[in-house]
Amino acid sequence: MRIALVVQRYGLEVVGGAELHCRWVAEHLAERHQVEVLTTTATDYLTWANEYASGPCEVNGISVRRFPVERPRRSEVIDDLAGRVCFGPHTDEEERRWMDEHGPYCPALLDHLRGEEGRFDAIVFFSYRYWTTHHGLRIAPGKSLLVPTAEHDPVVYLRLFRETFRRPAAIVYNSPEERDLIHKVSGNESVPGDVVGTGIDRPASVPVDEVGSRLDLLGDYVIYVGRIERAKGCALMVDHFLEYQRDRRSGVTLALLGRNVMDLAENVHLRLLGVTTEAEKLAALAGARALLMPSRYESLSMVLLEAWMMRRPVMVNGECEVLRGQVLRSGGGLYYRSYEEFAEAMDLLLGRPELGDRLGAQGHAYFEANYSWPTIMAKYDRLLAGVAAPARA
Repeated sequence: MRIALVVQRYGLEVVGGAELHCRWVAEHLAERHQVEVLTTTATDYLTWANEYASGPCEVNGISVRRFPVERPRRSEVIDDLAGRVCFGPHTDEEERRWMDEHGPYCPALLDHLRGEEGRFDAIVFFSYRYWTTHHGLRIAPGKSLLVPTAEHDPVVYLRLFRETFRRPAAIVYNSPEERDLIHKVSGNESVPGDVVGTGIDRPASVPVDEVGSRLDLLGDYVIYVGRIERAKGCALMVDHFLEYQRDRRSGVTLALLGRNVMDLAENVHLRLLGVTTEAEKLAALAGARALLMPSRYESLSMVLLEAWMMRRPVMVNGECEVLRGQVLRSGGGLYYRSYEEFAEAMDLLLGRPELGDRLGAQGHAYFEANYSWPTIMAKYDRLLAGVAAPARA
């Protein structure tokens, strides 16, 4: 089968959740299908600055074709528009302007897809909220899959996305909670779909025994992995952790792995480790007492899957339906909704190592049963066959 994947950013340097999700799926689909990725020349979603060269190239053996973004993301414009369309009365025209400013505004990608869509048996679009997906889905909806990666935030309620969720031939959901949310906001129950998620690519070598000294992670530590920003709940997580240390006089360290966009001051128990390799990240997870995931908005937490792959328990923000659902279905961790619950969960995982090991083992069993690559690819193949057969006919 000939498959095009359309995504807003793509590359080894692009480590965002949806974009990494797309790259892993592309590489596994390529084991049995002809795959081409259509994307932009941007690497930064905050600016959409053109950094890659346009045209065809290859990334990890996958054919990639890049197109230039014609309009930069102007924060002063998009912030004002976002405030209006998300939190107050507004017009449909303002929603359309928000989409153009949100971007990535890339007409050349759509022109190429219009001219070449006949070469593909199926087209897979990643992330509902981007310009490339919103407009690209109109080109050949009958043979298009949408991987929405939708979160329970104000944007999902915009009127223009009701049609987006009804347009594709089928939808690849990340979690039951995401599916229920999209049904609620769009009434698209008649669109076929399945809860699929993603597998996790594990490097050939994970330096579990070396990562402590390599990253200077000595003694007990809990870990956060991802963008270090307020929108991900990191500010409250750090406040909870520091309050916990003051209350308990604990020697535990909070290690933060990822790109930091907050004004945080390191101390002996709060470590900013920056962006590490995939192997170092997994090794650091394996050595942690627990993974902390404070976000309120997720469609599926890939880092939870990574922690469970490495047999470690998780502590998640119980205000996030998706994270809470992942924990309840797996038995792989604990959730909290207040500082008091955060402190109790920390006490349990630090004071009872055998409990953390048991929760980590349960998470690992859940991961193996639901997120192995053969399981994920079997679901993709069924959905792709379903949209490609009518298109070929």
